[in-house]
Amino acid sequence: MLSKYLQIYEDLKQKIERKEIPSHTFLPSENELMTLYHSSRDTIRKSLSLLQQNGYIHTSKGKGSLVLDHEKIAFPVAGLTSFKELSHTLPGDVMTIVHCFEKIPVTTYLKKELYMQKGDVYHIERIRDIDGEKIILDIDYINAQVIPHLTKEIVQDSIYEYIENDLGLKVSFAKKEITVIQASDQEKELLDMDGFDLLVCVKSYTYLEDATLFQYTESKHRPDKFRFVEFARRSHMDY
Repeated sequence: MLSKYLQIYEDLKQKIERKEIPSHTFLPSENELMTLYHSSRDTIRKSLSLLQQNGYIHTSKGKGSLVLDHEKIAFPVAGLTSFKELSHTLPGDVMTIVHCFEKIPVTTYLKKELYMQKGDVYHIERIRDIDGEKIILDIDYINAQVIPHLTKEIVQDSIYEYIENDLGLKVSFAKKEITVIQASDQEKELLDMDGFDLLVCVKSYTYLEDATLFQYTESKHRPDKFRFVEFARRSHMDY
């Protein structure tokens, strides 16, 4: 059973997604939510913090929690989450199509991206269909010496689950870079571009707990479908 703050989060999230609580309006105050959900202030604040972290609201001291436009899918940037895990939070039906799965000798380009001198890499291309539209193309290159014995069935399901549950390794952290790129002719064929010529490309370099780089990813998203969300804290810099 979900903890109380997660139950409240899910209830408010669903009301926002169903537009029972419209965009550009404010949620009830903390006191009102405490009464409504028979919960403590700390529980309500944890629920609101999660809503803000996932891009549903923006909370301002003295003003309250403003509901953000949620037509676009909130795609977390700061976290390190598999698409299978993320799919449970996405609207509509979600399907993964494995377009390419092959094991190839590391190229000159990939030697630089994966810090490899020699060996093989898995080249994987997966199309993500969300609610009947192909709107994400994930291209992965994985060091086959670090992550061995991948299969098409594994990549169809979850690579991270295989790494952590079957290999007993821990996926730990990633460096990410976001750019806007021109869609290639092939990408336009693979994705439902709906007239768009640009894609938002999230490049990721992903490491194990011992700081071994094992994966380089280019995740390409149709620009009208996503909001890239990060929870950030202010930090002062010394001059």
